[in-house]
Amino acid sequence: MIAFVNNYFLDEDKATLQIGDLAIHRGYGVFDFFRIRNNVPLFLDDYLDRFFSSAALMRLQPNQTRDQLTAIIFELILKNNLGESGVKLILTGGYSPDSYEPVAPNLVILQQKLQVPQTGSFTTGVKVITHEYQRDLPSVKSINYLMGVWLQQKVKEQHAADVLYYKHGVISELPRANVFMVTQDQRIVTPSHNILYGITRKKLLELAATKYTTELRSVDIEEIKNAAEVFMTSTTKRLLPITQLDDVVIGNGKAGPVTRLLNTAFINMEEELLQNELRRV
Repeated sequence: MIAFVNNYFLDEDKATLQIGDLAIHRGYGVFDFFRIRNNVPLFLDDYLDRFFSSAALMRLQPNQTRDQLTAIIFELILKNNLGESGVKLILTGGYSPDSYEPVAPNLVILQQKLQVPQTGSFTTGVKVITHEYQRDLPSVKSINYLMGVWLQQKVKEQHAADVLYYKHGVISELPRANVFMVTQDQRIVTPSHNILYGITRKKLLELAATKYTTELRSVDIEEIKNAAEVFMTSTTKRLLPITQLDDVVIGNGKAGPVTRLLNTAFINMEEELLQNELRRV
């Protein structure tokens, strides 16, 4: 597999950073990740918008312009020729002399096979547990996943798939996904504050607004536990039903009709985008 580090394409097993990088010493850096289908990146403009926004909020200045970065991404995709895959952009804090102050960042771009939920997970849904926590700088897609990683043992002990964060009874997000609920009167609701603004979340809201009333607002734990349906959204999962939250079964314990409809609509939107991009090339 070919990777890109700063100004060079090279074999992934030869791609290295020096140990003085602030990402190693302080966990300081940003990243983003997007899907590739038939060597076409999906929603690339949206992901690049977020990548550069995260970098700016973390006071990191990429050495590449947006056009240069886009060209590098397409060249990497062609070199690897994986088809269905994912691309990860990582921008680190750089080789800080005092191991504390950010300096010129290092850019790493990796392409990898997708790790997606098992097919049956969409029908049966997954169990999620809750944990009180609020990420620092939630609108930044930071490389710091300390709490999410630390909670993995508890997640496995509870036979769950993931964890939903909340603070003072108000939910926010999962470590790697946004959360939605469908109310009993079929309104689509998702948290509006203290979250990472996911690209799949954004596209899903656009789709949902054509058929349902959508609301971006605060959601407390008890409200979501009494929802008709709950699902998470992310780049790799698309829409994945949450059918149990802690010890509470959501709805009838299976993927609900609204979730199924929106999932189909999202897949169709991806397919239409892909075909349009393929016709352009």
